Amino acid sequence: MDKRIPVTLLTGFLGSGKTTLLNKLLHNPAMKDTAVIINELGEAGLDQIFANSQISQTIESEHIADNTVLLSSGCLCCSLKNELADTMRDLFFKRSLEAVPQFNRLVIETTGMADPGPILANLMNEPVIESVYRLDAVVVTVDAAYGLQQIASQKEALKQAAVADVLLITKADTATPEQISALQEKLSAINPNATQQFVSHGEIDPMDIVDVGLFDFANKQANPQRWLRAPASGFSMGKKGTIPQAPAHDDVTTFTVYLPKPMVWSDFKSVILKLCQKHGEQLLRLKGILHVEDAPAPLAIHAVHFTPYPPTLLEGWDEDEPISRIVIIGKGIDEQAVRDMLTQF
Repeated sequence: MDKRIPVTLLTGFLGSGKTTLLNKLLHNPAMKDTAVIINELGEAGLDQIFANSQISQTIESEHIADNTVLLSSGCLCCSLKNELADTMRDLFFKRSLEAVPQFNRLVIETTGMADPGPILANLMNEPVIESVYRLDAVVVTVDAAYGLQQIASQKEALKQAAVADVLLITKADTATPEQISALQEKLSAINPNATQQFVSHGEIDPMDIVDVGLFDFANKQANPQRWLRAPASGFSMGKKGTIPQAPAHDDVTTFTVYLPKPMVWSDFKSVILKLCQKHGEQLLRLKGILHVEDAPAPLAIHAVHFTPYPPTLLEGWDEDEPISRIVIIGKGIDEQAVRDMLTQF
């Protein structure tokens, strides 16, 4: 199993309840082996988190390194004042030198106006970062009452929803049943591969949003079906590599490409690189499972915009009917051109 530290990217548009959620997570004992990087320049810096917390008056915290606080819950909090990659490297080196407590996962909070795509792509371009950290999931908070309006008017809110693995619908008590239903329908149209959950006043089981990606730490094995959230069988293929196409929504398209057999990764990786180079501007996310002849186990692949991520070997996992498939999430992307590129090799 991949031994790199799993990273949860927590984002959400301004006012969507991300700060409240983060506050509750910081004080949850289940987060004791988790480090959290908080954007000090955003709306949810450490000072505000603690100032807004009714619990903070009774919880002792310990400053153990520059910009780093250890809560009594065991959660390690680091404020982001430099580049994100610098902060991640610094945390890892302090962990290695035992200057901070051992942590087994990382949560990164972004500003409400952040486009998560470039953040993920920048991290993938950092050799030290990609060697010690891996993306687990993108978690996005969406306001039940104002989410529809924000997605329609703010491109950042639309992109956040499009690339999410988990969508957390917040403040349901402030919205009508009709608003909630319409929001869920729109979110499903934008990103049918993401799970949707309701969160009330920031209360959530941390295990609902951490360790929910490619690897299921409860069972100590890979869970690609959950990660892809795309069917592995039972589909109807017409033209090679195609499936019944879902309508695009607000110029955001999500589709799955099923690949022919056999496959050789040493040949196919150049196809992924060319895809990223040609369609990177429109490529919000790519996730895939490949059954290849030149690897001892299936490979999980991932890319954001122009940057492909190194493949992950899924040791100990296989399918009864091995099917290679890639999920594409794009904005204004040429679907047929992508399908042709992936299947004509």
